[in-house]
Amino acid sequence: MTTHFSRVLPMIPIKTESAWRGTSDCRACAVRDMALFAELDERDFAQIHAPIDDLEYKTGESLYSEGQGAQGVFTLRKGLLKLVRLTSDGRQRIVRVVRPGDVAGLEALVTRRYDSEAVALSDVLVCRIPLTVLQGLATHSPRLHGALMGKWQGALKAADDWLAELNFGSARQRVSHLVRKMQSAEQPDEVLLFRREDMGAMLDLKLETVSREVSALVRDGILEPLDRLGRRYRLLDDTGLQALQQGD
Repeated sequence: MTTHFSRVLPMIPIKTESAWRGTSDCRACAVRDMALFAELDERDFAQIHAPIDDLEYKTGESLYSEGQGAQGVFTLRKGLLKLVRLTSDGRQRIVRVVRPGDVAGLEALVTRRYDSEAVALSDVLVCRIPLTVLQGLATHSPRLHGALMGKWQGALKAADDWLAELNFGSARQRVSHLVRKMQSAEQPDEVLLFRREDMGAMLDLKLETVSREVSALVRDGILEPLDRLGRRYRLLDDTGLQALQQGD
C-alpha cells in the first residue's frame, strides 16, 4: 500500500472524475477540529492505508445520487451542500443543508447506499473518505467510533430540526427562519438562498408567497440583493430579522 499523505503542496483539489489519488493531508486540514478526524492521533493516522481525496465541485454539481452504491463519505471543507430526497409523488424535498465540518453520506456505513442526493449549493471543497478507512479506524479507535456515532446522531437531529423549525409559524416567520439558517459560515452577513420552488417545498408555502416575503425583506431593508438570480443577499438588519423570527 502506498502512503496517501502528501506535504509537497497543501490541499490541492482534484477534479471529480479523477481516481482515488490520495491527495489529502488530514493532519494539516484547516477544518480538522470540526471534522471526523479531530479525535485521531499519530498512531491512528498510521493505520490509514487507503487514499483520502480532496475534491472540488461547482455549483449545481451532484456528489452522489439517492440510492447510489457508496464507496465513501464526504467531509465538507468549504461551501454548502443540500441533501435532496424524492417524495412518493416524485417531488424533490431538501432535507438538510451541510456546512463546513459536517459529514454527508454517513448512512453508507450501514446501508452501503446513499439515502439522498448531495448537490453543491455553491462551489465546494470536500474530502472523500473510503468506507474501508472509517470501518478500520472505528474497529481499533474507540475515539473515532464515538465521533462517528456523535456525527450520525447530530446529522439525524439536524435533519429533524431543519424540517420542524421551517414548518412552524407564519409565512414571514418561516422565511425569516430560513434566511437565518442560510447565513454563510465564512461571512455571516451573506445569505445564500435556494430557488423559490425549493424554498416553497421546504417551508410548505406557495411559490408566490415565498417570493412576496423575500421581496418584503428587501423592501424593509433587512436584505440587500447581491445578484440578479435572487440567490445571494447581504443581511443588513440582524435585529430586524430576529424580531420577524419571533413574530414581532
